[in-house]
Amino acid sequence: MGRKRKKRIKRSHPPGTLPGTLVAHAEADAVPVQIFMFSYGPDRCEERALRPEEIPSLAVPENGVLWLDIWGLSDPGVVKAVGDRFGFHPLALEDVLNVPQRPKVDRYENHLLIVLKEVRYPEEPEQVSLFLSDRVVVTFQERAGDPFDPIRDRLRKGLGRLRSAGADYLAYSLCDGIVDSFFPTLEKLGDEVEELEERVMASPYPETFRDIRQSKRRLLEVRRAVWPARDAMNELLREDSRLIRPETRVFLRDCYDHTIQVMDMVETYREMASSLVDEYMSSVSNRMNEIMKVLTIMATIFIPLTFIAGLYGMNFDREASPLNMPELGWRYGYPFVLLVMAITVAGMLYHFRKRKWL
Repeated sequence: MGRKRKKRIKRSHPPGTLPGTLVAHAEADAVPVQIFMFSYGPDRCEERALRPEEIPSLAVPENGVLWLDIWGLSDPGVVKAVGDRFGFHPLALEDVLNVPQRPKVDRYENHLLIVLKEVRYPEEPEQVSLFLSDRVVVTFQERAGDPFDPIRDRLRKGLGRLRSAGADYLAYSLCDGIVDSFFPTLEKLGDEVEELEERVMASPYPETFRDIRQSKRRLLEVRRAVWPARDAMNELLREDSRLIRPETRVFLRDCYDHTIQVMDMVETYREMASSLVDEYMSSVSNRMNEIMKVLTIMATIFIPLTFIAGLYGMNFDREASPLNMPELGWRYGYPFVLLVMAITVAGMLYHFRKRKWL
């Protein structure tokens, strides 16, 4: 029985829809919206969960940064409330809900929109939308769970320079966390490719070929997430915006270097996975050749045996003529025929082995 094809979900607005229309998509309906806030400065950090009705009254700290982290895209009203509170452009808000977007960086008058994809093996890719404004960072995620826990711990404990740096450094840290999360995923996919390589050589069965295709599909998903992310990090690095300070660009360059490393790993594993298809077909062909060789040898061996058995199976009357199969009257005729058959088989096997056909 074949695998059940995943139902395709409508992801685009109907033609003629007004720009900036906010619509929650079907796959987000099962994820309730959760809102978390970090308000921090060099010597303090406040963390708490928020209700949607608290968004309009949020205060931005004068000497600190406000990070609003939102899980779930099932409520367009929350996205609109955030946009109204911080002055985000309607087209940027539309991109948050219209998933999946290609990873990119969009510049607006008073903020930046950074769209990246997070890939967690073996789950489907998740879009993470990040707004960077003056002392404000807002992240939108499709579902719960992310690679930002180390960043939250650093904020709570005051480790590193995160509390004393600005919102741009927080945005860099979040982008770097997403990019670094590709490495464990790729390590697992690399192990999977190496295991498939061993299976191809040992047991080229249809299940192995199916797993090769699945591995190639996952690597393609990672490539689709990383390739434009590299361009987005490069664009962010070169972005001439007052929101990104010169001292932060050094760290962004390191994040850009990580995307290049990930791309190299992805291309390497994709080439290995593609070569596995050729190895699988070659292994199947070799296996079929071995089977056909065995069957051919067996058929060749039975050709003279069939001839001998057919010859002595003819019903000639011995009383009509002394020339009609006199062997049938011999005392040891039957053992003699069996001995001839055995010598024939042994001689053929010796000949096959001498020719290295066996």
